[in-house]
Amino acid sequence: MTDPKDNVPNEDEPQVEGDATNAQEPEDLIEAEGPDVEVPTDGPAAGGPQADQAKGDQAGADDASDLSPEDQALLDDAARGIEEDKLSQADRDLVADMRADMLRAQAELVNFRKRVERDREANRDAVIAEVVRALLPALDDLSRAEAHGDLAEGPMQVIAQKIRGGFGKFKLEQIGEKGEPFDPNVHEAIVQLPTPGATGQTVADVVEPGYKLGERVIRAAKVAVAVPA
Repeated sequence: MTDPKDNVPNEDEPQVEGDATNAQEPEDLIEAEGPDVEVPTDGPAAGGPQADQAKGDQAGADDASDLSPEDQALLDDAARGIEEDKLSQADRDLVADMRADMLRAQAELVNFRKRVERDREANRDAVIAEVVRALLPALDDLSRAEAHGDLAEGPMQVIAQKIRGGFGKFKLEQIGEKGEPFDPNVHEAIVQLPTPGATGQTVADVVEPGYKLGERVIRAAKVAVAVPA
């Protein structure tokens, strides 16, 4: 005979409704459907402050690539200014001294070039003067022949013109004229002639004409000087 107490359900045991055979196994459960959530493995989380900063850096890099050369130069100058601000006072003094030395060296180089060019011109003029001085006796002969009328006609007249034209290209100029005031810088007094009524020293006669090349006298004119009696 069955004890009625055996039919009383135990409150501590779980109650199973229905047939136990209808219980679902874990593999028969329906998976919950929903959107897949991607979890970032590297880099800042999407939408975070680090991501915003990364985007800002990328945009700044793109903007920097689109800068014009003038804007890029200004940006570089600003960067150099920032670097110079970081220098100590001793470093700034060293930079200032190096700049002063550089400017001094540049000035010395410019002066050296000018001095070399000036010396070159002086040497060139000296060489031309020596060549012309060596040919002055030929010009004296042409002047004497012209004074005697030997160059009035014939081929010698043409030759004399060509020779004088060639010397004229080097700015060769004859000096020493009768009646002009005596100048010891361009005249060489051969003799003094006391002349009644003379009030100063003047050129009474030109014994041998002189020549100057530009502003340089290569031979003084030999003259007779009239002086007061």
